[in-house]
Amino acid sequence: MGNLLYIIAVILIIAWAIGFIGYSMGGVIHILLVIAVIAIILRIIQGRKIL
Repeated sequence: MGNLLYIIAVILIIAWAIGFIGYSMGGVIHILLVIAVIAIILRIIQGRKIL
C-alpha cells in the first residue's frame, strides 16, 4: 500500500509539471500537486524510505 501511495504521488507531480508547462487546467492541477506533496510527507513521517 505504501508503495502504491508513492507511485500515485509521483504520477501527480508529473501531471502537475506537464500541466504547469503546457496545458492549463486552472486550479485543479495545483490541487493535484498538494495531494502529491501530502502523500510524500505522510510517507516520510511514517519513517519509510522514499525510493
